[in-house]
Amino acid sequence: MSDELNFLPSLTGSFAKPAAENPTVEMVEAAYRHHGLHWRYINTEVGPENLRDAVAGARAMNWAGFNCSIPNKVEVIQHIDGLGESASVIGAVNCVVRRGDQLIGENTDGKGFLKSLEEIVDPVGKKIVMFGAGGAARAIGVEVAFAGATNITIVNRSEERGAELVSLLNSKTSAEAVFAKWDGDYSVHEGVDVVINATSIGLYPDVEARLALNLDSLTSNMVVSDVIPNPPRTNLIKDAEARGCKVLDGLSMLVNQGITGIEYWTGEKVDGDVMRARLEELFGV
Repeated sequence: MSDELNFLPSLTGSFAKPAAENPTVEMVEAAYRHHGLHWRYINTEVGPENLRDAVAGARAMNWAGFNCSIPNKVEVIQHIDGLGESASVIGAVNCVVRRGDQLIGENTDGKGFLKSLEEIVDPVGKKIVMFGAGGAARAIGVEVAFAGATNITIVNRSEERGAELVSLLNSKTSAEAVFAKWDGDYSVHEGVDVVINATSIGLYPDVEARLALNLDSLTSNMVVSDVIPNPPRTNLIKDAEARGCKVLDGLSMLVNQGITGIEYWTGEKVDGDVMRARLEELFGV
């Protein structure tokens, strides 16, 4: 049978809950189309209660891989066959890849963020303040530490969760991590190079939400980053820009983790500009 008459695309997709506001499907399929890849990406709403069955279904249907988003990134580990290095240290998986007959968990969250950050500033020797201690924060903390950041302050409301991430960074990386209790408006200390929102504050539909942050403590020599892709221009991004900071929006991270994920699945290095253009079109950026 010729290639033209092959009606069986290779399948990839996503298991998340909620799923409707995640634009990854549009971004990935734009890359598949642009590069003429006979692949599809299927966005599905699956929570932890159905994740075992969903992974079994992906195996049965011979999916090449899938993304896991909130709230499945830790839960999925018990349903797959092994972990890559970053995913193992982070303790969370957002990208599963079929290798032979095994499903292996990788984590491209932090890698995507790191690629975006490196386009603006070299993380080596930098001091970082990060809000949040969940899956995205764990991934970003580990990758920026692996990349040479020297000091990481984890700002979080839950002391237990924050201390857990600090302990992970101090034991598994060469960075020095400390915990700061997030109580009222947090003030960023002088000498900090990069400020990161790794929480879901400002994510659609709660687009008016603002971080409890003393904006006067932001200075123009800081890079301020938000992991939220929807909307790309969160209040944090706008507020930081108004203070002369360099900013990094969540679309950059999404695109870069997409490039890494697609390469894991297909072996092809795709054009990130095509993916970003589709996202900007969708969000009217």
